[in-house]
Amino acid sequence: MSINAATLRAAALAMPGSYEDYPFGPETSVFKVKAPSSGGSVRAGKVFALGNLDIAPLGISLKCDPELAPALRAAHPGITAGYHLNKKHWNTVDTSSVEMEMVLEMLEDSYDLVVAGLPRKQQIALEWSAHVAKG
Repeated sequence: MSINAATLRAAALAMPGSYEDYPFGPETSVFKVKAPSSGGSVRAGKVFALGNLDIAPLGISLKCDPELAPALRAAHPGITAGYHLNKKHWNTVDTSSVEMEMVLEMLEDSYDLVVAGLPRKQQIALEWSAHVAKG
C-alpha cells in the first residue's frame, strides 16, 4: 500500500523538534528538525525531507546514508537520485511504487542522519533515542 500526503506529513511532524516550512514557495513542503532553544541566537532547522505533497504521484526527497543510496536505487525503480539535491546524500522516492512501510523507514532514517549531525547538546534536547545508545 502506498502512503498518502496526510500520513507522510503526520509521520514527519511526529518526530521530536520537527516542523514544516515553505522556503521555496507554498507548493514545496520542507520538513526540518531543530532542537528547542534555551535562549540566545535563533538557529535554522536542518532539512530531513522535502517535496510537493499536493501532486500525484507523491514524491519526497529524503537524506540517505551515501553507502546505502546506490543499492536502494538499484533495487527499487521508484527510488532515484535526489532531484536538485546532492545525489550522493539524497534520494527522491516515488511513493506510488514504494511500500508505505519502506517510505516511513526511509523518513525515520533521514531524520536520524540529520540529528546525528547536530551537536550533542541539541541531540540531548531532542531526546533523540540513538543518543541513549551512544552513552
